[in-house]
Amino acid sequence: MKRDPLETIRRLDPEFCDSISRAAADAFEDGVLSAKVKYLIAMALDAAHGAAGGVTSLGRQAIKHGASRAEIMEALRVANYVSGVGAVYTASLALAVVFE
Repeated sequence: MKRDPLETIRRLDPEFCDSISRAAADAFEDGVLSAKVKYLIAMALDAAHGAAGGVTSLGRQAIKHGASRAEIMEALRVANYVSGVGAVYTASLALAVVFE
């Protein structure tokens, strides 16, 4: 994803955008679950919701936090089981940007 998806919100309501950024930082901070695992979960959720841009962005973050291709694919197997093959189609298109 080349464009910041929150660009318009940042321009219209910077305070709200800052609140969203703080919530994201809190959500992905290492805790009982590592940041890597949290990014894999979020990536699988975005795949299940059909959000290809989110899959690309979160997949890159998962890799940045140490996720392997095998871990990414395993997370997508869970998304497929829970949400169906649509999650796999979304992820396939999105991950082409990450891995190719």
